[in-house]
Amino acid sequence: MKKNILFTLIIILFQNIGFSQSFNHEEKQNNRSLLLGKINKEGLSTSPYADWFTKGYDQYTPDITIINTLKEQLSTYTITAFMGTWCGDSKREIPRLYKILEEAQFPLDRFTLIAVSRSPDTYKQSPGGEHEGMNIHRVPTIIIYKDGKEVNRIVESPVVSLEQDILNILENNYTSNHYIVTLTNQHIEEFGAKKFLKKSKKSLKEFQAHAQKTNQLNTYANVLFYAGQTEKALTILTFNTMLFPNDAKSYMNLGNKQSKLNQWQEALASYQKASTLEPTNKKITAAITTIEENMKNTNSLEE
Repeated sequence: MKKNILFTLIIILFQNIGFSQSFNHEEKQNNRSLLLGKINKEGLSTSPYADWFTKGYDQYTPDITIINTLKEQLSTYTITAFMGTWCGDSKREIPRLYKILEEAQFPLDRFTLIAVSRSPDTYKQSPGGEHEGMNIHRVPTIIIYKDGKEVNRIVESPVVSLEQDILNILENNYTSNHYIVTLTNQHIEEFGAKKFLKKSKKSLKEFQAHAQKTNQLNTYANVLFYAGQTEKALTILTFNTMLFPNDAKSYMNLGNKQSKLNQWQEALASYQKASTLEPTNKKITAAITTIEENMKNTNSLEE
């Protein structure tokens, strides 16, 4: 029996090693082909991905002045990018990134590209686990490293242009899109989920200066929730209601996740708050009705 278990573990180990070393793994999700895990230009240059990759690469003309500067500075850095071959922003930016790196004569052996899933159960995750601990909430995410330490990252889209953003990062003069997520994550990692909510009240204005929309933190919370980090996800959604106390969506997002965890009392309170802000919203009314029915069923079972 022990030999069989050991043999099985060895097989799984070698399968994982084989997967982590291979490139351009393809599978179907929702009847659409996509790449997962480590990929490269060769994989993106094959059908059906070449339809958008080759076109985006050929049509993009980087700023030659910036490219010449990057030639001198960028080669000592390393870059890791996360993308989705199903994602419109990734389809736009990754071909451009390859064009920039090649024209800047950046050694591509210092560039790692990871494709993530769109499946709800593995949302924005890589089967090789490269996403773990990387705070990947939107794609593409382009992370620039120096001596093994992250310098900064470009999230979803550039602030100016891809080449200008990269140069600004090298010159230590850059704040990415959706910086509210980075800031929130840093504070949670420092204080822990429970202490964070108490401490953040004192510095709420600092956070609000970087918070443009409710969906910024909501997207990040979704990624965490489906990765099993439910406590952290609920903390972020609760914090989002503090940032946007007059936006019904912030309470709806929180109530939705509380419902999925069968936290009926908490979910009801969240949706009731949303209802005071949007009393004619049918989605809110329907959610409250469903929650109250679940609460009745739960109580009757306990009796």
